[in-house]
Amino acid sequence: MRATSHDVLVIGAGPAGSAAAISAIRAGLRVALIDKALFPRDKLCGGGVTARAYGYARAVFGDLPDGLFHISRSVRFFSGPVSLARLDHAPPIYMTMRAAFDAELRTRAIAAGAQDFCGQRMAECLPGAGRVTLAGGQVLTAPLMIGADGVHSGVARALFGRGHDPATIGFALEAEVPGAPGPETGLDMTALPFGYGWDFPKAQGRTLGIGGVSVQEKDLRPRFHDWLRARGVDPATVKIKGHHLPSGASRAVPGRGTVLLAGDAAGLVDPITGEGIGWAILSGRLAAEAASEALRAGAPQTALIRYQAHMRPIRAELLRARLLAKLVYHPALQPRLLRALGSSDHFQRRYLALLAGEMDYADLGPRRLAGVVWRVLRGRVGGSRLDARGSGG
Repeated sequence: MRATSHDVLVIGAGPAGSAAAISAIRAGLRVALIDKALFPRDKLCGGGVTARAYGYARAVFGDLPDGLFHISRSVRFFSGPVSLARLDHAPPIYMTMRAAFDAELRTRAIAAGAQDFCGQRMAECLPGAGRVTLAGGQVLTAPLMIGADGVHSGVARALFGRGHDPATIGFALEAEVPGAPGPETGLDMTALPFGYGWDFPKAQGRTLGIGGVSVQEKDLRPRFHDWLRARGVDPATVKIKGHHLPSGASRAVPGRGTVLLAGDAAGLVDPITGEGIGWAILSGRLAAEAASEALRAGAPQTALIRYQAHMRPIRAELLRARLLAKLVYHPALQPRLLRALGSSDHFQRRYLALLAGEMDYADLGPRRLAGVVWRVLRGRVGGSRLDARGSGG
């Protein structure tokens, strides 16, 4: 079958791929947007869009429909069944259903001019040759390729033999519970070692889940059943789904040759919060910008070097997050952090600003971060001695 030529092949039409496609189209490139799924499609994700991610989405895609989001401004921290603190008037978290959110972003990319190849599986992906053969036999070629096809990326497998090592990345279980939205966002800080649990209010109900690093579904499922029951949900009445999260597993080099990786395919997920939508959208845009610069220069082989330069701030932020995660999830230090969350309004709001994306890890600065570590080690936050009672909030 005759090959169809483009400037960029974008594999994956989620937030990273749609951001890459629409950004490349606006730069004047011919784009093929490829995904095995028809949209809207089911996507396992808590669906918490931080203020940072919401800003990136608007910058790339324009104003988004209000109906996509349920805005939560109340957050309660838990340690198992024990309430540590409740914060009202918290930074907004834009709760969304990923099926609708992703479909909206993809629709805008197609409307901008990306050629639609969604609903078609790849029979063959040859990244080095810049060629994809679809299951129906059509061949697509381009000098550059952007792999934005998730944690189990087929593009990454073609480049490196596999996406991410399932034994070292995060895994989560989730259930959608229909009904009225809950009154607050719930975060269980001890649902798992090196992980947490979430109860996210949505317009049509709640999304409940637990996830952590280096856990497997067979070990997690009984624990999730108990966790749901403790929150008044019978596990037999909901559909439970599992998925991997490449938290803390970002690739040192996000691609190879003339292939760039974005979003989950590049491991761009915060190891503390598990949030990846914001980095997905931003990395997709940056990949498109690098592709455009390289093609304008007549040197597609320079796209990866350009992309790495654009990605330095993201990589630095994820490195800071990995370092801080060692403190947040350290088994000897976590009890003191929990007491801090229960007793210090200042600490609560700083932590929530990080979770909500209103504050970067870089904003802590080395001296401020060292001060936080020292206070936690001493059992002090905000200059006052912590106790084990916490606050009911």
